[in-house]
Amino acid sequence: MKRAVLISAAVLALVLASVYMGRTYILLHISGWLTDLRHPVAANQPVAWMQGPTQASQDPLQRPPNVVLILFDDLGFNDVSSYGGGMPEVPTPNIDAVAQQGVRFTRGYAANAICAPSRAALLTGRYATRFGFEFTPLPGNMARVAPLIYGQTPRRLPVVTHPQRSGEVADFDQLGLPPSEVTLAEILAERGYHNVHIGKWHLGGTPELRPLNQGFDESLYLENGLYLPQDHPEVVNSRQDFDPIDRFLWANMRYATSYNGGAWFEPGGYLTDYYTDEAVKVIEANRNRPFFLYLAHWAPHTPLQATREDYAALAHISDHRRRVYGAMLRAVDRSVGRVRDALAANGLADNTLLVVTSDNGAPNYLGLPEVNKPYRGWKLTLFEGGVHVPMLAQWPAHLPAGVDYPHPVTSMDIVPTAAAAAGATMPADRVIDGVNLLPHLRGERDAAPHEALFWRSGSYQMVIADGWKLQVAERPRKTWLFHLDTDPTEQHEVSARFPERVEALRARLAQHNAGMLEPAWPSLVELPVQIDKTLLDAESADDEYVYWLN
Repeated sequence: MKRAVLISAAVLALVLASVYMGRTYILLHISGWLTDLRHPVAANQPVAWMQGPTQASQDPLQRPPNVVLILFDDLGFNDVSSYGGGMPEVPTPNIDAVAQQGVRFTRGYAANAICAPSRAALLTGRYATRFGFEFTPLPGNMARVAPLIYGQTPRRLPVVTHPQRSGEVADFDQLGLPPSEVTLAEILAERGYHNVHIGKWHLGGTPELRPLNQGFDESLYLENGLYLPQDHPEVVNSRQDFDPIDRFLWANMRYATSYNGGAWFEPGGYLTDYYTDEAVKVIEANRNRPFFLYLAHWAPHTPLQATREDYAALAHISDHRRRVYGAMLRAVDRSVGRVRDALAANGLADNTLLVVTSDNGAPNYLGLPEVNKPYRGWKLTLFEGGVHVPMLAQWPAHLPAGVDYPHPVTSMDIVPTAAAAAGATMPADRVIDGVNLLPHLRGERDAAPHEALFWRSGSYQMVIADGWKLQVAERPRKTWLFHLDTDPTEQHEVSARFPERVEALRARLAQHNAGMLEPAWPSLVELPVQIDKTLLDAESADDEYVYWLN
């Protein structure tokens, strides 16, 4: 009997030791396991898109314009060949064609350096900090697991976590865009538009926070983020084991979408192409009525997955990671081309306002140094590489072609610009931070649209005004001042030379912050980001860095 008790105790000790030793593995995978239990994924099923009128009641040029907003995720400035120059081996002729036939904003800025607050601002035309959407909701155990994995590699700078705040944060799905905010879809609905969302949302996952309660009539919703199953015969994967975010995504991402809040099912092919296929169907279904299509691609966000066909087309690129990423950019560019072709085939190209942009710059955790060139910094930083993004627009019936617009603009400008194009009325009961760009683009106004632009993620903040750019941070306690008019790539920090300029810009920041709300939920993680190095590069003591607050 005593021997049996000892054996049982030994077995229990081994089990507990195994669990303890494997705690990282368990924490890393548990969100995915729970997803499998809660949301079984069915085989692909066709989407029965709502069909508009079979005949047009008026000439397409005489009705309000269609609005098509194509938003890419983490597309870097240098990923588009008409901007930074692109990867020389991977041109982007279809995105470039939008600039050739419309407007290229040479100083286009995302509203944030991270996806969710950027999208909240983009769809409302307001600083997301006006309604407390300051920090990015992180799925599952990401806030716990990513720092744990990050710490497994010796690093100069630690991750700072705030586990004591976790009780103040609701579940991932409950963190999102308040229904009291007014989206572009709701504004256009007042003009009779049919509004369709396809792809990523990241603005809340409960029914009241999802697109169908935010002005959209239909939603093909990115439920999880694989482009193809990891073992699919037509996929080529690139894993970045040096990146804790990448390791979390591979362990927990699934290949799944849903339509109008229904059950999860597999997309029909490579995700970027699949969402483009469905966007083309939406254009065809709505060719005889005004519509707003918000095509929010997951690409080229990690995990890095390409089709074998796109990968094979880049055999001249020797580095596997770079080749997979380049292949993903081929699909990104192909999507824009196919949407433009569909508009033309349905006689809608001339009277469609088409906007193409990115939610923020490309990240350093790709391990690819050139994605944001010529700018310094990455996603999660307020250096130009994090927020200065490709932004292009065309509306052939009303905007000039081949224009480079030089003044700073922001993704918040899309809402008032599209509303003005549609003849819609902006909400009068709240501050709108975006500006209608149409008179500026038509040459009716010479002045810059904005006197100043602001960014805030906790104590890490920035203002651009009068050709100057000030960044302030608490971790590290530092101030950066650049004169962007003469130093657009932020090579010369001049705060010591111009203290009065620093104080004036700090005063502007303070005045702006006085009109913002406190965050609706706290930051749980502060992650160090090297300004001039990828996550794969060796660190040194003199590296410049900032801490990003989620």
